[in-house]
Amino acid sequence: MNPFQTNKKLKLFVSLAVTIIIITIGCKKDAATDNRIDAQLNNLNTQAASELRQAMQATDKYHNIQNAFADGYADINVVMQNMGYHYMKADINDSVFDYTKPELLVYNKKADSSFELVAIEYAVPLDKSVNAPEGFPGDDDVWTHSDEFGLWLLHAWVWNYNSDGIFEPMNPNVIVL
Repeated sequence: MNPFQTNKKLKLFVSLAVTIIIITIGCKKDAATDNRIDAQLNNLNTQAASELRQAMQATDKYHNIQNAFADGYADINVVMQNMGYHYMKADINDSVFDYTKPELLVYNKKADSSFELVAIEYAVPLDKSVNAPEGFPGDDDVWTHSDEFGLWLLHAWVWNYNSDGIFEPMNPNVIVL
């Protein structure tokens, strides 16, 4: 074997090894995040945790933002620090709380300008409900009364760990670039 072929194989091997290391590190981070979210879910009312897991299954396809667009979610030009970029499906924004159909998807923009799904958000118009909606079973969900948007809002940080709590409106881990 000539030295050129050996050098080429060595470069290929090193490149493959570096790729495997990068993927492994990324998977460990995702696994750690998943474990922390699972721990938060396990501390909730059993039925609420089950419903949130079903909401995650229903929204998993929206990790690809193109799927969100195809299903009618649109950019509503709401970008907030410690929340992210909000996309709404206006035709389901009514008085009905369906945990498998969140009215909003919340994304964070990564350094490469791609979008990462970080939360799902529920919205009920204020004129349809005087009091905070029932939402998830138990007392853990935190609905926010927003006169600015005319909505009751509930974030569920099921795709990005929130050290403040799964239902808190703000997430210190979401930094808008």
